[in-house]
Amino acid sequence: MDIPVELRPYVRTAWLPEAAEEDGPPTASKLGGTAWIPPGDSWPACPNCGRSLQLLLQLDADALPEAARAAVGEGLLQLFYCTSQDPLCEVDCQAFFPFAESVVARRVVPKGEGADAVPDLPGAFSPRRIAGWRAVDDLPTPEDVPDVDLPDRVWDDVYRHGLVERDKLAGWPLWVQGPERPRCPQCQSTMHVVFQIVSEDTLPIVFGDMGTGHLSVCLEHPDVLAFGWACT
Repeated sequence: MDIPVELRPYVRTAWLPEAAEEDGPPTASKLGGTAWIPPGDSWPACPNCGRSLQLLLQLDADALPEAARAAVGEGLLQLFYCTSQDPLCEVDCQAFFPFAESVVARRVVPKGEGADAVPDLPGAFSPRRIAGWRAVDDLPTPEDVPDVDLPDRVWDDVYRHGLVERDKLAGWPLWVQGPERPRCPQCQSTMHVVFQIVSEDTLPIVFGDMGTGHLSVCLEHPDVLAFGWACT
């Protein structure tokens, strides 16, 4: 689409993961598969059902596009999520809200080979190693640029052709029910979205009714990460 003049100052770069059907090294960036686990630790488990959590995302900061590294920080960003259907931990633990008990969002700095830990999880997602990144232009939603006054027909065109409704690194978050940026529990500052996961894009996961999730980090406290999702 032709980007409206009023939105051109707000264009951001988003990076789409180019996934290979393999797991790769334990420290590789990936969606699904196995993660690097600190020595002496076990694979994260859900406190509600006791089962292993699915690895949804692991990002190796050193392997990211240079322009995205500052916001991501150092080491590995990891996101684990309970996909149990009985009990339905997603609902029991309100996993759509940040800091849910059935979700582990964390940063680890790998040293050595790590623990020999794998998930005890029937139906684990097939690994998708992120072999590269494809840069695309990304546009905001009206909620993120309230001072931009555009006709509804133009915003409709942006929604149809300008928003990147995909798994993506950086760019603009696609808000389903308006901006839902979590606040850091340590400093109360608004956290920064670093990665978006869309239902049934790279991974065979569905958040509620085809929802979209966001992994966020506090720029002041880089060890504080949160994940939440919303659907229509």
